[in-house]
Parts: sequence; C-alpha cells; structure tokens
Amino acid sequence: MNSIEKNLDALFVVPSGNKKKLFQGLADLTAIEPPSYAGLFVNYLRQKGFNVNIIDAPALNLSPEEVADEVAKSNPHLVIMIVYGHQPSASTQNMPAAGETCKQIKSRNKNLKIIMTGVHPTSLPERTLREEAIDFVCEGEGPITFLHLINILKSGGNLNQVPGLWYWENDNVKSTPPPPIIDDLDKEFSGICWDLLPMKNYRAHNWHCFDDIENRSPYAAIHTSFGCPFGCIFCCINAPFGRPCYRMFSPDYVMKEIDILVNEYGVKNIKFIDELFVLSEEHVVGICDKIIERGYDLNIWAYARVDTTDEKLLGKLRQAGIRWLALGIESGSKHVRDGTIKKRFSNIDINEICKKIQEAGIYICANYIFGLSDDSLETMQETLDMALEINAEWANFYSAMAYPGSPLYRIAKEKKLPLPDDPGGPGWIGYSQHAYETMPLPTDTLPASEVLRFRDKAFITYFTDPNYLKMIEKKFGQKVIDHINQMLAIPLKRKLLGQ
Repeated sequence: MNSIEKNLDALFVVPSGNKKKLFQGLADLTAIEPPSYAGLFVNYLRQKGFNVNIIDAPALNLSPEEVADEVAKSNPHLVIMIVYGHQPSASTQNMPAAGETCKQIKSRNKNLKIIMTGVHPTSLPERTLREEAIDFVCEGEGPITFLHLINILKSGGNLNQVPGLWYWENDNVKSTPPPPIIDDLDKEFSGICWDLLPMKNYRAHNWHCFDDIENRSPYAAIHTSFGCPFGCIFCCINAPFGRPCYRMFSPDYVMKEIDILVNEYGVKNIKFIDELFVLSEEHVVGICDKIIERGYDLNIWAYARVDTTDEKLLGKLRQAGIRWLALGIESGSKHVRDGTIKKRFSNIDINEICKKIQEAGIYICANYIFGLSDDSLETMQETLDMALEINAEWANFYSAMAYPGSPLYRIAKEKKLPLPDDPGGPGWIGYSQHAYETMPLPTDTLPASEVLRFRDKAFITYFTDPNYLKMIEKKFGQKVIDHINQMLAIPLKRKLLGQ
C-alpha cells in the first residue's frame, strides 16, 4: 500500500474481518468492492480543504493488527471507522472486524480519537459507544458530522456543537441532533477518491461475470442515488438518513465517474450500488443515454423492483450495458408478501415481468427470503417453486434476519424473539448469512433451525436443477457449469443445525 503521511486531519479506515468466518469456503466467490461511501466522504473533506487519506483493509488484505500499525505511524487527528458492506444489511456482520480494529488502534495509542459510522453504528449509537473502543459514534449520513468534529478537535470547542455526535462527557453519554440530510449531491460530493484506492485489487461477484468468468477484475461500485422511498420491514437502508428518502445524482455526475473508471482504470465490470436504481424513468434514461453516446462496452448490474421495472426501458438498459438486474422478489407466497411486505406486487405477474427482462437480453439475479413471520414450510416451498419456475441466471436465498436499523429489529425486540446479539448468542457474526454461527429469525410457526435447514437445501436444489443447468450451459458455456459445480462442492456448516 502507499505510505500514509503523518498528522492527517482524518484517516478513514475500512475494516477487514476474517472472510472465511463470514462466508466459510465461499469467500473467494464474493466481491472485493471499493468502499463507495468512504470514497465519497474522503473527497467531501478534501474539497473542504482537509488533509485526509484512506486504508481499505479488505482490498489490501490487512489484519486489524496491521491496520493499527499503519494508523499509529500516521497519527491523525481523527480516525473514521467505516462500517458498511456490500449491501446495507452487511454492516452488522462487519462489526466484529471494526471493533477489533479499534481495540488494536487504541492499544498502540490510547489518545487517538476514533469515530465509528455506518448503518449499524447509526442504528444503535449508544450501544455502540458503550461497547466499542471508540470515542464517538456518528448518527446520520456522516460528512457534516466529520467536518465539524475535525474542526473542534483541531482548534478546540465544545463537542455539543457537532451535529449527529454521540460522545462521552465524564461518565455520561451525550448526543446531539443529527444534521440535515444533504440534498444537493452533485454540489457536495465531488466523486470517489479513486486515486487513493488500490484499484487493481477489486473484483466482481462470480455471477456478475458469468459472461467472462475468468475476468472479474477490474471492478468498481458507484452510487447514482442515495436511500430508498420504500419502507420494507426487513430493510435497514434508510437508517443513516432517519427516514425513507430518495436523492439522485445527476446523469452528468454519474457519467463523470464512469468516464474516470473506463478511461483511467480500464474498468468494465460496474455495480450501481443504489438500493433501487430502476425507479425514476428520467434518471435511468438520462444515465443510459449518456453511456450509449460514449459507446462503452460495460457489464453493469443494478437493483430493481419487479413493480418499478418498465418493459419500455429494458432495451435501453441493455444497450447501455446493464446486463444484470437484481430483483427483490422475496417470497413466492402472496399471503406472505401481503402480510409482511405490505402488499408488494399484489397485482403484479412476477413471472411474466422476469420473462420480459430475460427476453430483452438482461440476466436476473433473483433474491428470495425464507422465514418471514407468516412463512410455513408450505409457503417457503411456494417461494422455491417460484424460483425454479422463473429460472433466473442467479439466485440468492436468504434467511430472514432482524438487522439493526430495520423495523423488524424493533419488532423482534418487542416480541422478545431470540437474536444473535442477545446474551449467550453468537454476537454480530450471527447476522452473516453464510457464517457457521448464523442465526435467523423463527417464524410464527417454525423454529429458526427449520428455516435455515430449508434455505440451505433450497440453495442446492436450485443450483442442481436440470432446467437451470441447461439454461446456464446454453447462455454461458461449460466453464460456468464447472464453476457452479465447484461452488456446490463447498459445504456450509451450521452451528444451529449441529453440524
């Protein structure tokens, strides 16, 4: 890694945990993703005149001890510990790594000031401040809090002047109201600090590159918007913003980032990290038209909802290089969707929309959840049956989790449902879907063990289905079939199942 200069105003740290604990033997199939939020925040402070840098530990394969050594050498005024993940729900599973990194930093210099930020810390700010070896927690988006805090630490003043800050005053926990949400994204954010990141080290998810499975790098992830206007019970995306909201970068801004990635770093594989990209037709068309004008050959994946994917847009999406749409289908049971997901897709023909997407030459990454509160073995089987019928090019099967920051977490606490962070539980690692210690929610009629057992069997059933394998061989060839077989040969062990 590049040497970090001394006496920085702020040093951002993206912590790295044990990927084999998080994903077991499937670790090499996951992405190594550039830290989009951190990269934006670094440049936010840069354009305000601060001297800042970043350590992306996952990309550099640095342990908490190695990160702490680098931080100690640089002696920054403020360490900003970023706790995000590939998606909002992955923030919590990264807490063990973040906590251990903070401990190691403090063991080398107890006077270094550390603030923790991310979906998880902003969801549980007081608990995080009490439990971790840190001085501050940021509640809210982050940049405005960092700006004020650095000025206070450098020049003196009262911490109660810093918006969105949780801190200690003697033996008491204090907090200030969060700052306003940043509305003018183009003005306040000047792009990601690509020049400070180890760009050669990033790689795409395995499925993202089924068209060229041996070339998963280079890879990048960018935002075209922040937040989500919806309020799904199991989602924590809006925790840093305090409410459902949706703000967009302009197409010109997004294109500037893509130009840099393509022309300076040779990036073809790109993720639009937005929780929901396909929503505003004007926004989507504006970005697609600019990509098409450039004539770039891109492999982009982005999130969409079944009920926001307009058939008229599909041709333009594909022409712009959006080759994958990740759809949150969640459940094959209308009863479960109506009861738990607030009537999502009640009058939508999910199968027909998926068929139209595939006919347009766009691949589908379908996301399903087993174990929502109304689920039974019968309704979970309905979900698996729907998955097999849709026959998406990739499918993610999740067990329902009450992630901190989601409405479901509050409900689970009120109902006193067993959670990973309960006394005697596995802790935050239990929120990792692929970990040995994973601990999903029970349903109204099923224990958590039965949900997990069904999920793991569904995964095998899907990826060994003859219709699926026939489709994959026709579209991607024998190399991808071999890759899938290698994946299936890696078993996941589960503590909850006594394995």
